[in-house]
Amino acid sequence: MASRDRLTDRRSFLKAAGGAAAAATLAGCIGGETGDETTSSGDGTGDGNGGSGGTLTYARGSSSGSLDFQNSTSGEVAKVTNQLYDTLIAFKPGKTSLTEGLATNWNVDGKTVTLDLRKDVKFHSGEDFTADDFVATYRRFVDEDYEYYPGKKYASSYGPYTLGVVKDVKADGDHKLTINLEKKYAPILPNLAMFVSAVHSKKAIEEKGKGLKSDPDGTGPFKLKNWDQSNNRVRLEKNEDYWGDGPYVDEVVFTVVGNNTSRAQTLDSGDAQIIDGLGAQSSQQVKKSGNAELVSDAGINIGYMAFNMAKVEAFQKKKVRQAISHAINTKAIVDTIFKGIAKEANQPIPSSVMGYNDSLSPYAYDKEKAQKLLNEAGYGDGFSFELATFKNPRTYNPSPIQAAQTVKSNLKEVGIDVTINQQAFDPFLNYTETGKHDACFLGWMTDNADPDNFHYALLHPGVSIDDVPDGQDWISFDTDGFNTLNVAGWANTDFMKLVEDAQVTYDNEARKKKYKKAGKIAHDEAPWVFMDHAKDLRGVHNSVSGFKLAPISGPYLRLVKLN
Repeated sequence: MASRDRLTDRRSFLKAAGGAAAAATLAGCIGGETGDETTSSGDGTGDGNGGSGGTLTYARGSSSGSLDFQNSTSGEVAKVTNQLYDTLIAFKPGKTSLTEGLATNWNVDGKTVTLDLRKDVKFHSGEDFTADDFVATYRRFVDEDYEYYPGKKYASSYGPYTLGVVKDVKADGDHKLTINLEKKYAPILPNLAMFVSAVHSKKAIEEKGKGLKSDPDGTGPFKLKNWDQSNNRVRLEKNEDYWGDGPYVDEVVFTVVGNNTSRAQTLDSGDAQIIDGLGAQSSQQVKKSGNAELVSDAGINIGYMAFNMAKVEAFQKKKVRQAISHAINTKAIVDTIFKGIAKEANQPIPSSVMGYNDSLSPYAYDKEKAQKLLNEAGYGDGFSFELATFKNPRTYNPSPIQAAQTVKSNLKEVGIDVTINQQAFDPFLNYTETGKHDACFLGWMTDNADPDNFHYALLHPGVSIDDVPDGQDWISFDTDGFNTLNVAGWANTDFMKLVEDAQVTYDNEARKKKYKKAGKIAHDEAPWVFMDHAKDLRGVHNSVSGFKLAPISGPYLRLVKLN
């Protein structure tokens, strides 16, 4: 994959203010040139309407806890809601560039975004899609004064992160929108393409409320047929009135096969046509299968172990965090456990994202140095903590239990006792977002390939710099406005200032310099043990054509055909 910043340096967002047509062209170029070099080894083209029919089964390692994109931060939820809903702006399938969604044209002029909307789109319920639907969707996500706001415990932390900079949204008739921003905001267009920026029906918001969690009403290529929660199975049916290309299959079934090996066997037998969540061993099973293909691409992701600085006093000392980073053999985890499907990380972003700092190296495995740092920090006799982890593989951590056991073994050698706490993914997310963990495995598959989607989303606490106590580089999870995606509770004001400045900088060269500095601070301060960047892997049965492995968004099941 080409470096995103190298390609996007040619233009700046400021040039987007030159008119609607020019802006629409630029929006495509922002990620387009990058995306043009972002390819997968999948076949097929999805080249128009038609229909092969049949039922496509997509097997994964974990279930969806909700069918409302405003109610979750989970990628497992996004896999399903991306079939049910559309966004105003979309990513081109298999690429990071932007294309038309429910909006056909857009313009960014300083703090104002204007969009022209499609006129031929209906929700699954038969209601016409209009600008008022996005206004209601926006307000439901972030406006606590809105009559239909579902509450802080229901609306995910994505709302303030993705749309928090929006001052207001106004409908100009049925098919024009104006989004006014509180300040200039460089990531606004890719943010509008994220799965959490999809559009609910205003009528459904008013009539169903939180019932949208299990009773969705979108404009997407598939609509819900039934959700068998006891068996973790979501069955979707073709939307015959879909406005875009596809879908080509009659039904899509999302099912859960928790064990990696069993999931690969399910693919080989033809009981599933696409599988994800592959580990090192199961990917080899797929490779050796005569009935399926292993499709891979460089992932835009990060896997890490976060220190909960707000809960564990020892983690508030930088030397302790650095000591643990040296004591864990991340190279062995990547080489021996992940077996060639990942590489070591040394900062929050992978090399394909703008602002990657190539002067940084992974923390070397060095027990003596780790012990020396622990002694200097006053923890030479060791201490104990709990490491929370999910059970099933994720793209950024394909073997979490084995990796956790390696961490436990490594840290025992420097006197630190680790208790492993395994949980299913949805309760695990709730556990970590509410700060109950001591330390935890987590990771991130980017929503929009913008550096802000790593740096700010995962490591900015979401509060004002003035709210961080002097001499302290962490804050409590119960601080008003706290960004619960920052599961380290880290609040380094130098880092915060850099990523805040980068958000309002429309010149990509200037943004890149700020993110390089931010990456250096994160590396040196070590709020995480930086573990890996992993490949995206999917197993695809030979009966499938048209599948495109997507580094962001997707899966694009509307383009898939069964032969």
